[in-house]
Amino acid sequence: MPEQIIIQFLGLLNILGLVVFAISGTLFAAEKNMDILGVMLIGTATGIGGGTLRDLLLGISPVSWIQEPLAIYICLAACIITYFTADLHRRRLKLILWMDAIGLSAFAVLGTEIALQQQENLLIAIVMGVMSATFGGILRDVLCAKTLTLMRPELYITCALLASLIYVVMDAWGFNQSVIQSCSFVAGFGLRALAISYRLEIPKLSHAQD
Repeated sequence: MPEQIIIQFLGLLNILGLVVFAISGTLFAAEKNMDILGVMLIGTATGIGGGTLRDLLLGISPVSWIQEPLAIYICLAACIITYFTADLHRRRLKLILWMDAIGLSAFAVLGTEIALQQQENLLIAIVMGVMSATFGGILRDVLCAKTLTLMRPELYITCALLASLIYVVMDAWGFNQSVIQSCSFVAGFGLRALAISYRLEIPKLSHAQD
């Protein structure tokens, strides 16, 4: 029974990440006045981008969305619904940031878990978690010719790193998997939420030019 709960929870995290990243990609594309096909491309690429990179680097073949095309259908449905309701979202940037925060945390947990399932060491698991969490958003920003979200001053990659780090530490200590997943997701999302709300950022060195 616990194993079934873990599988179901991971499935929910995957769906959640796909939907919110697809929505954020669609809203960015809507800002660029793309047609529905462009919106579907950007939204879907945002949704599956991180998972695709993770699977390729881990040598998982075929990648997850080819094994299970439901991921594509979920992204396309989220894109279409968002496209026809985009005008209702007056404060799109704020919504994109919050959708991105949810996806970031969900895919950080998912990427870390899948890497551990592939018997990778803890460092690789953390790297896979961070890459899974951030690559979809990077792909979205590049395709839409927008300033990268991770270039914003407030904490971003750090939030994914925290979620992945908590996951591997709690896993090493033998905590229940559902507890690990929940705590990791809440930690990553919580830090990102604080960063968005209070503009938390890592102090930067100033490089004076002569």
